[in-house]
Amino acid sequence: MAEYLASIFGTEKDKVNCSFYFKIGACRHGDRCSRLHNKPTFSQTIALLNIYRNPQNSAQSADGLHCAVSDVEMQEHYDQFFEEVFAEMEEKYGEVEEMNVCDNLGDHLVGNVYVKFRREEDAEKAVMDLNNRWFNAQAVHAELSPVTDFREACCRQYEMGECTRGGFCNFMHLKPISRELRRELYGRRRKRHRSRSRERRSRSKERGRGGGVGGGVGRDGGRERRRSRDRERSGRF
Repeated sequence: MAEYLASIFGTEKDKVNCSFYFKIGACRHGDRCSRLHNKPTFSQTIALLNIYRNPQNSAQSADGLHCAVSDVEMQEHYDQFFEEVFAEMEEKYGEVEEMNVCDNLGDHLVGNVYVKFRREEDAEKAVMDLNNRWFNAQAVHAELSPVTDFREACCRQYEMGECTRGGFCNFMHLKPISRELRRELYGRRRKRHRSRSRERRSRSKERGRGGGVGGGVGRDGGRERRRSRDRERSGRF
């Protein structure tokens, strides 16, 4: 019996635990759901709820008329938002393995940002700190998320351009960043890994020769700290 219950945990056959919350970390029924939402006590992934605002959905003029936002303007706005949040997460909390933003319109998914850190300790630290922060004039609501495999959480029909449910689909519709930004953010991480690997080999050689390793602040480190201070002063995050 125990093996059977374990095999159906978080699936549609599970009559006790909510399969949607288990897969995507959100459920359209919220607290009214008849099944349990087992919130994790530790996870690599955090969810920042309803934090991204798509300008194409909310742009209005002073007289209340809807303002057209071009696809190019929307992508630039989104890339800027994504880069700012990604950089903030890495600079303050730890290495980010993956970050995704929902393009859904349902209340339980709209504007949700999922950040998967390399270490669970970094995710826990981020949640504790971010719930005392504000972003774009709204309080940040952060929580640990059960989502670790975004392939299971995503709508496959949407990825193939065939989802008929549109923005109100109950599975994640992930909003893509530009190729250039993806190369910059994730390419920077690969370079950092190679640099760390070289540094470790260098330190190992120095210790083998009985030498020491000097400290110092590189230009890149100084530039990153200046960027961080500028963001603190701007009050954006």
